[in-house]
Amino acid sequence: MSNKVSNITIVGGGTAGWMTASYLNKVFGQNVDITLVESPNISTVGVGEATFSTIKLFFDFLELEEHDWMPHCNGSYKMAIKFVDWNAEKKHFYHPFQRYEIVDGFHIGEWWLKHKDQLDAFDYSSFMVSALCDNKRAPRFLDGRVFDTKVQDLFTPDRAFKKNMLADLKIQYPYAYHFNAALLANFLRELAIGKGVRHIADDVVGVSQAENGFISGITTKEHGEIEGDLFIDCTGFKGMLINKVLNEQFIPFAESLLCDTALAMQVPRDIEKDGMNPFTSATALSSGWVWNIPLYGRDGTGYVFSSAFITPEEAEKEFRKHVGKASDNCNASLIKMRIGRNHNAWVKNCVAIGLANAFVEPLESTGIFFIQQGIEELVANFPDKQCSPELQKRYNKTIGECIDGVRDFLTLHYCASSRYDTPFWKATKHDLKLSDDLKERQAEWKVRLPNPRNINPNYHGFESYSYAVMLQGLGYSPENCLPVLQHMDSTRALEAFRRIRERTNELIRTLPSQYEYLTSVRVGQNAGVM
Repeated sequence: MSNKVSNITIVGGGTAGWMTASYLNKVFGQNVDITLVESPNISTVGVGEATFSTIKLFFDFLELEEHDWMPHCNGSYKMAIKFVDWNAEKKHFYHPFQRYEIVDGFHIGEWWLKHKDQLDAFDYSSFMVSALCDNKRAPRFLDGRVFDTKVQDLFTPDRAFKKNMLADLKIQYPYAYHFNAALLANFLRELAIGKGVRHIADDVVGVSQAENGFISGITTKEHGEIEGDLFIDCTGFKGMLINKVLNEQFIPFAESLLCDTALAMQVPRDIEKDGMNPFTSATALSSGWVWNIPLYGRDGTGYVFSSAFITPEEAEKEFRKHVGKASDNCNASLIKMRIGRNHNAWVKNCVAIGLANAFVEPLESTGIFFIQQGIEELVANFPDKQCSPELQKRYNKTIGECIDGVRDFLTLHYCASSRYDTPFWKATKHDLKLSDDLKERQAEWKVRLPNPRNINPNYHGFESYSYAVMLQGLGYSPENCLPVLQHMDSTRALEAFRRIRERTNELIRTLPSQYEYLTSVRVGQNAGVM
């Protein structure tokens, strides 16, 4: 009898379920039967509509070009996150998808500290993206070329459709995407079914286990027993298999991240009149922050807040005031968020992916990143029917370290912020529990900027420039540059700042707007190159 896994059963649909189904189907083809069971009576959370740039690898692996899927999902480009009112001065700043230049062995952020009195703000002097976002530019020219010439060849089909692991990525893609999460799930559903994935719309009413505790099958209301060798739990916050059947411990992050509730809303937008921002925005309010995600035709927006500091009714009032008249006829959905992660994402023959395994507040758009990493690492550690404990151990360690690294990075957004004007923002300075690792690094970052050697070395999706731009924007920065730079000539560094400024101005003049580019694709002007 073969020991190979021949049947994979995914319980739960939505973004997590259909990303998993389409990806595993691409990996295994007809060698493994994949069944996805989703209830027709349970709606998905459906607010994971922003990503970061590593999502390109997912679409590349499926051999999907942007014009194949973006118009179907009302997709748009995201070059950065704009943080508004996160510091005491209430000044905005951008967290871009763009690495530093290196000058004479030091990244340009260190040189900025030496010459900050002569230069614009940190994010505008050190990166091109901030000004491109202000001017609502698209990241691609109308002929399909990407504005960042260093990666242009990686956007051609012969180079794009190659298998890469997230953690092995050696370059920085210059943008991510926004999309309607429900439409993306629908698109991937049709893609996966067309490739042979079995889809069952039914309610799960029971779960069977073998003597060794492995899940042997699920019982559905209309389709009876469905067996499997490997089960993927994509049932969202309820963790039907991983938590309720296998009783895996969930580790809450409430001591590090205070926000536990969200109000979500879909707001119509006249994009022809208003244009489209090529960024996600995160605007701090009294007891949390508001996201705004511009899609083609509407915005997705929501208030992420701490229920310990504001009631849902008070939050909705503050939220609607922030959105303005555009919210008048919009319903706000209340979402209780389960913030934290399972102690183990893989238990026996069950792997939890998406919200069933972990969620941190969506401050850096990491929800879909966690899904993508969970799928990729499963393929890298794919088991036979025995589910080797060693493979599980490696998988759980990698996934856990990644999530914990993101938790610490998000915690830094709060504890390093100079904002101190409400009970919530005061609590972020006094009540947050910081990991020992974060405490130690934070002390060093007060005297030198983050660099590749002094940030969390475990893969968690963020690089040293992300830490540096956040700390500078939040108001947590070294007062002086590195002493060694005082002994070094600045000619080449100042020339680098000049080149960034000149290239930025050139791109503002020559790049189309986001609205113009996406509309041209929809009418077929450049459908072959998007």
